[in-house]
Amino acid sequence: MSPSRPYRLAGMGVSAINRAARWLGAASALAVLSGCQPAKAGRSDDIGPTFVSLNPCLDAILVEVAAPEQILALSHYSRDPAASSVDVNRARSFGVTGGTAEEIIALSPDIVLASRFIAPATLNALERAGLRVETFDSPFSSEASFDQIFQISNLAEHPARGDELVQQIRFSVDKPEGDAGSAMVWQAGQIVAGESSLVAEHLRWAGFSNHSAAQGLGQADFVTLEAVLTEPPDLLLIAGDAAGQGHPVLGSLEGTHVARFDPNLFYCGGPSIAQARERLVDIRAELEGASE
Repeated sequence: MSPSRPYRLAGMGVSAINRAARWLGAASALAVLSGCQPAKAGRSDDIGPTFVSLNPCLDAILVEVAAPEQILALSHYSRDPAASSVDVNRARSFGVTGGTAEEIIALSPDIVLASRFIAPATLNALERAGLRVETFDSPFSSEASFDQIFQISNLAEHPARGDELVQQIRFSVDKPEGDAGSAMVWQAGQIVAGESSLVAEHLRWAGFSNHSAAQGLGQADFVTLEAVLTEPPDLLLIAGDAAGQGHPVLGSLEGTHVARFDPNLFYCGGPSIAQARERLVDIRAELEGASE
């Protein structure tokens, strides 16, 4: 669709040109959402399908298994050090979106990667515009995360890259031997993880038992500072910034090693699996060194 008459830019002032540009952008977005889509450039067989990712966990996988020129944009979270599982400097080499349908449609990707919790209105708008949207759950195990890697690498038409990434994750960190005692991951908001979670699997892999599960606590149960002091684990991993989680009394717990555990290491699967396990191996060495 085109405006009723062309704009003549020659001789127009800067403000007039800016108004014209805004009008044309709004008209284009309106045309898309009303069912009149702009011409799609189409995929290039030289690079494979193009992508926009709307989820930081999917960002981390996509940058590893797709060619850079296939990635039109990552989620805006990828540039936030507190939320991204991608190196922020690396993320800045790609475009980003705020996740609005208008932005995504304007980029005209072949495939949109999103969480299954994508806003229904956004999903509906993308599908009405003829875009292919692939949705994913949050992985609750490493194997579930590996399945996502295979799915995304196949979508990118680079299955060998998916295989290579999974092998790197599986074997990049040596599994410790023996029992390391009990551990609790005290997450943001002073909640804990249940047994059927990726971070609980990381604890088991590193030789720790889940202290919160032994206390009868489940996924996202709230734990007070008083409860931690009453029944402390051998290892307390603090992954939040609530007042109780920064209380100096935690440093006086006898027989408990306290360490920070970055939420970026366990909220996502993919490459962060190896990073989380490497961190746990280092923390276990600190714990065992302190007990000698």
